[in-house]
Amino acid sequence: MAEWRFLLDILILLSAAVLLGTVAEMLRQSAIVGYLVAGTLVGPNVIGLVEAGDEVHLIAELGVALLLFTIGLEFSFPRLRRMGRVALVGGSLQVVLTMLAAAVVAVALGLGMRGSVSIGAIVALSSTACVLRLLVDRAAVDSIHGRNALGILLLQDAAVVPLVLLMAMVTTGSSLSDAGETLLRTAIMAAALIGVYYGLLQFGLLRLLRFRTLSRNREFPILLAMVVALGSALGAHWASISPAIGAFIAGVLLGGSPFAVQIRADVSTLRTVLVTLFFASIGMLGEPMWMLQNWYLVLGVVAAILVGKTAITWMVMRWMGFANGLALATGICVAQIGEFSFVLAEAAQGKSIDEPTFRLIVSATIVTLFLTPFMVNAAPRIASWLQARRSASGPALTDAIEGADEGAPQRDIFIIGFGPSGERVAQALFDEHRQRVLVLDMNVRNIATAQEYEMGAQLGDACQRDVLEHAGVARARVVVITVPDPTASRIAIQHCKALAPMAVIIARARYHVLRWELQLAGALEVVDEEAQIGMTLADVVRRHLVEE
Repeated sequence: MAEWRFLLDILILLSAAVLLGTVAEMLRQSAIVGYLVAGTLVGPNVIGLVEAGDEVHLIAELGVALLLFTIGLEFSFPRLRRMGRVALVGGSLQVVLTMLAAAVVAVALGLGMRGSVSIGAIVALSSTACVLRLLVDRAAVDSIHGRNALGILLLQDAAVVPLVLLMAMVTTGSSLSDAGETLLRTAIMAAALIGVYYGLLQFGLLRLLRFRTLSRNREFPILLAMVVALGSALGAHWASISPAIGAFIAGVLLGGSPFAVQIRADVSTLRTVLVTLFFASIGMLGEPMWMLQNWYLVLGVVAAILVGKTAITWMVMRWMGFANGLALATGICVAQIGEFSFVLAEAAQGKSIDEPTFRLIVSATIVTLFLTPFMVNAAPRIASWLQARRSASGPALTDAIEGADEGAPQRDIFIIGFGPSGERVAQALFDEHRQRVLVLDMNVRNIATAQEYEMGAQLGDACQRDVLEHAGVARARVVVITVPDPTASRIAIQHCKALAPMAVIIARARYHVLRWELQLAGALEVVDEEAQIGMTLADVVRRHLVEE
């Protein structure tokens, strides 16, 4: 029975997360709040139905890695280069200044130097998993403050290894030379890992995905996507790098390929399950009774952390030239303490910080994570209010949403299905509108043909709403659906209509009897093959009669 205990723990956690996540959504709150409450209630410190086992934490960490992998799929190298200044300069300043400020406060409160340095490192990190999940749910990853927050979060994740080494020096007395040698070895391993990933993905996976056998069987690409996502996290772990960073790198390397949208859809289901377990496992660390007994301390520390981190990030972003509102929105998004801080806190527990301080930090971290959905949701509104009151320089927050790549053509004409019918549509649009067209098809050869027409092309199943959403159908002015399968066509029409209510949807119907079904699904115009063939035959007959 012992070997089934782990499965029972997962089942209890997921069931509680579904129940309380639904309650949170009914109360118009983020489901993440429900997941955290679920973990707290069924965890070892309240009801005790689930033990805080290493297996649960491992699965939760894989959830974060999958989240970063799918985020990486949405980023191209040009976008990362544009984020470089914010990530390297802004992220580094945010981490260093937050560490210094927290350490100074800790010294002032009577903690020793080792404990103060540990507190600084713990407080400096924010929650990549929580913030990115919320930004994605709110379609704010492409906003200016969303991109700034993402750059800072990625730098923080990269800083986990140096901070772990710093914590080792503080808690065990390791020498500076030993830490420097370990850090250099990690940097070399990271560079080698990027090279290995690039070779495997560009010359292995992408060629493999073009095989016709893989195109015919939908199971193979799904399995391959999971191998890549989980394998990249495992490879990074072997290289002593954060698995989340390794998965993100693999996602970015695949992000420019036509397979990115479909791969993202294929791994989304497992990602949702594992990320839910991650938030529930964080909730399991909470000690409600201790927090209630020391509520004044917890609230005081939470307030200091949220205000302090927001102010520091705001100052850094203002120094980098961003407007008041955008700087404040970025600061609010990264004001919490993150999941990797638990790793640092556990390393310092009983060594550089005592047990009451450890409990206070863990409690404050959980409370900041509880508040994060509200803060991320309110950040644009607060920033817009500030922007309206102060005529600061810089773009308005309401204009901050941008496309995937600045300067790239805006694709607002979608052709779904690129067989003979779709290709004829492309030929008609080639001269004047080819830069506006994006083709979506499940056949690799059709994608290659679309690229020969200099049109955007992505491999994806139009029956999956997630695929259409991340292909950008929401911005469509015209959608042409040429797939012959009436069921697939109807489902695609319904999804397109929901994502782009104002778009003109034109569909193909093989038989006259299907025309009304597709129009009821949302198609404005339906081209009836039987009627078209009848008209063509009539034209041919008339031409021959004239010749007589």
